[in-house]
Amino acid sequence: MKRILISFPVVLSMICAVGLFAASPAEQQLAEAIKAPGLSVVHLWAPWCSNCQAELKSGGWLKIVKENPTTKFCFVSVWNGGDDGRAMLTKFQLVDQPNVTIVADPGPRSGDGKIKRFLDLPLSWIPTTWVFKGGDLRYALNYGEVRFDTLQQFLADSNSEWSH
Repeated sequence: MKRILISFPVVLSMICAVGLFAASPAEQQLAEAIKAPGLSVVHLWAPWCSNCQAELKSGGWLKIVKENPTTKFCFVSVWNGGDDGRAMLTKFQLVDQPNVTIVADPGPRSGDGKIKRFLDLPLSWIPTTWVFKGGDLRYALNYGEVRFDTLQQFLADSNSEWSH
């Protein structure tokens, strides 16, 4: 049997490379934000997506953001070549809301480089909406447009005290 020896600097470089490329800057930023006490909503979307456009046009996002001022809303543009979609979010009055953060994943829209996980959760469709409380995932809407009455109920349920 032939032994292959790898030098310590090579191994260290490999470990560092894995750590450096494990999470995008957007993921790193949001991973810290969702750990804070209280509720955080992470909404993965893209300006070119017709389902995402329909959600914005309904006015549901602006309404729910305004009705939940202590909840942090993070709009993450994915599969959009690094563009954060700020122009479209401005059109629907979300950019200037104090509880809204806007970030973009730098990845491409298609091909092998397209992200398939975000915050270590599967991402296979947009829009995707996740509700976190203190870093724990409470609800995941992983396929298609959100019903805002349902999302509001999820926020209320996440804030309630569970006695059993």
